Amino acid sequence: MATARAAGSPLSHLRGLAITVPWLAWLLVADLLLSLLLLVKAFAPDLVYDLSSGIASGVWRWIQFIFEGLNGAVITTSGDPLPAGESAIVVANHVGWSDFYMIQALALRAGMLGRCRWFAKIQLRSVPFLGWGLWAMGFPLVSRNWMKDKGELDRVFRGIVDRRWPTWLISFSEATRYTPKKFAESQAFCAANNKPQPQHLLYPRTKGFVTTVRHLRRAPHVKAVYVLTIAYQHGGRWHQAPDMWETLSVPRLSAPGGYRFHVHARRYLVEDLPADDTALATWLEQRWVEKGVWLEQKRVEWAATKENR
Repeated sequence: MATARAAGSPLSHLRGLAITVPWLAWLLVADLLLSLLLLVKAFAPDLVYDLSSGIASGVWRWIQFIFEGLNGAVITTSGDPLPAGESAIVVANHVGWSDFYMIQALALRAGMLGRCRWFAKIQLRSVPFLGWGLWAMGFPLVSRNWMKDKGELDRVFRGIVDRRWPTWLISFSEATRYTPKKFAESQAFCAANNKPQPQHLLYPRTKGFVTTVRHLRRAPHVKAVYVLTIAYQHGGRWHQAPDMWETLSVPRLSAPGGYRFHVHARRYLVEDLPADDTALATWLEQRWVEKGVWLEQKRVEWAATKENR
């Protein structure tokens, strides 16, 4: 396969460096600018939020162009239309680094790229410039211990609820990337706890989702929950996603014999979600079961196509 051969070639590495170094230079400048915004965040939070969103949009738009424009990734979509400019809670399955591009492709089309805020690991807070930039932007930096994270979540939710900041608040509900080993662990957990095991997915962790919905119900501009299902295929192999360096260095990613990228979107109104926490957790479980059914249908569809990409 052309992409497989190109991925490890010296020419591919040189090409990747030539493409990526200018973006990395801008990323460093952007992180510096975002860090400086921390100095005035307490006095002008709305201004800082808008400026940081603009800076982030430039960074993410550039790397999206590398992936789609320069390296030829073709992202196909299906499902519900996502209204332009709408604030939403976004949940997705997690397969690999390139999941970010899939979600950003939808955000770009909806005019919300700069408003994306991702749940990130709290350890990033101590990374100079990068961590400070995430803090300035209002990223939720969490440990996944929801009791310990209460203060951090209150900080993030306060801006969205009280100041009505437009946002896509994005999380990978499985909390880790899919691997065969983790899928087996998910199966064992579901069997031991009488939980439904979705196909091709890990069982979702519901506490973070429930906490997020409980808080953001109070934000009248957050209208919906987007449930995104991400699918990959590479050379006939299901659930095969490129690694980070491939997305930045390999040309013609979606050429015959290369990668297929697809994201399926479902949109649910927040006002229609269950009010009870237990029922809300069950609601997310049901969406994950539906996602698994959809993924199996997509796997069969791709396997049946004549062009074994």
